[in-house]
Amino acid sequence: MSESFTKSAFNYGGQAIIEGVMMRGATVLSLAVRNPKGEIVCHTEQLDPRIYGGRLARIPFLRGLTLLWDALGLGIKSLLFSAEVALEEEKEEGQENVFEGPVQWGTVAISLTFAVALFFMFPAFLAGRIEAWMNIESSQFVSNLIEGAIRLTLLIGYIWIIGRLPDIRRLYGYHGAEHKTINAYEAGADLTPPVVAKYSVQHPRCGTAFLLTVVVISILFFSLLPPMSIPVRVLSRVVLLPVVAGIAYEFIRFTARHQDKTIIRWITKPNLALQRLTTNEPDEDMLAVAIAAFEQVRAAEAMEPVAPDSLTLVETSATD
Repeated sequence: MSESFTKSAFNYGGQAIIEGVMMRGATVLSLAVRNPKGEIVCHTEQLDPRIYGGRLARIPFLRGLTLLWDALGLGIKSLLFSAEVALEEEKEEGQENVFEGPVQWGTVAISLTFAVALFFMFPAFLAGRIEAWMNIESSQFVSNLIEGAIRLTLLIGYIWIIGRLPDIRRLYGYHGAEHKTINAYEAGADLTPPVVAKYSVQHPRCGTAFLLTVVVISILFFSLLPPMSIPVRVLSRVVLLPVVAGIAYEFIRFTARHQDKTIIRWITKPNLALQRLTTNEPDEDMLAVAIAAFEQVRAAEAMEPVAPDSLTLVETSATD
């Protein structure tokens, strides 16, 4: 997932969803999903102005937490919508829209809990047990290197394992289509599948880059803490995770703005390399979906209608 950080011309980001792509601009979110009939179904809505463009979005470090939390919520909403379209599930009249409400936030809470437990609490616990078992009298920095190595191994292993699943491999293809579309736009190219296909599946603002940055910064940040027991150590990772995430967000934001500098490109090479595990080369049908989502965002923000071939606009609404 590539994120939007500024209100410049290149403030677009997105995420791969089931048989589709979510694109986000400064004020508008748009989804494009290909249904079983081969049609591209779109949904467009306004972003919450209290989060995007509000005072919180201008406060360093805090803005990262606010936007990342909302991005997680938008991601779950997008996945629920894409699942309905891809499976052609129809709601009965009067039935609550699963695109919003308790289902969305319950899923967010479960997903966030699982991620924190697997990638932060478990590595802290396991590192503490390894040190005790091996009777290692190590420095705090070495201790955190062990914990960081465990965390990084879990992250890469998890991404690699799920990437072997056929459905996830297809999802990664849409991820590549999302990146190619944004790269082509930022290069000023025509947004047609044959042209967009020539661009890279890697992008410096990708959410995968953020995850790797969180791991690296956590090693440095937690090294500043004094030695502590295993229960306190595990708890500290949860309590201080928002601080680490805020720092990582600002780092990604800075490096994305300065890709014209050689040293910044070298610093971000590991982030781009990790994206090879989460992106696949898309086919032209995937590219058409990504382009449709992107064009819908641009059209909605410019107040211009867009009606590409084979595009069925099923819903356009402003929320919040």
